[in-house]
Amino acid sequence: MKNRYTWDEVEAVMLETIKDLNENTQFLKTKDFIQHGDVSVYEHCVMVMLKSCEIAFKLKADVDYEQMIKGALLHDYFLYDWHDNDPSHRLHGFSHPKKAYENAQRDTYISKVEGDIIRHHMFPLTAIPPHSKEAWIVCMADKICATKETLHVQDTVTSKFISA
Repeated sequence: MKNRYTWDEVEAVMLETIKDLNENTQFLKTKDFIQHGDVSVYEHCVMVMLKSCEIAFKLKADVDYEQMIKGALLHDYFLYDWHDNDPSHRLHGFSHPKKAYENAQRDTYISKVEGDIIRHHMFPLTAIPPHSKEAWIVCMADKICATKETLHVQDTVTSKFISA
């Protein structure tokens, strides 16, 4: 099977989507919160986006890159510091997909696939599994990136994605 897109085309969609979210949502605010180790939520989401695209591209998966990219970027769009002592953050692992989904719906149009990605990326911690190929790929990519970040062996994100 052949990829429908070149890597350059996928990269262009990534940069365009980051730019759109930076300009039209509160996505830049995710730079203010730490996700794992010393990695910001913003950096984590960008790394998950990249890893998702790498997985899909290498597998030559027939995915909707636009929706997968946007869903990956917004999968942790919860907009709070989950490390603070707020009692509502104690069950962050279980509750943040719902908060991220609500915030994303408030700030931008979210498709069914994008919603699937955001709401189900924590499976099996959350009971309902992903439904789409895109959501399964982001779910896997999130676990790969979170593990690398926690163990301080994360990949370096190129500056063109962080400063897009």
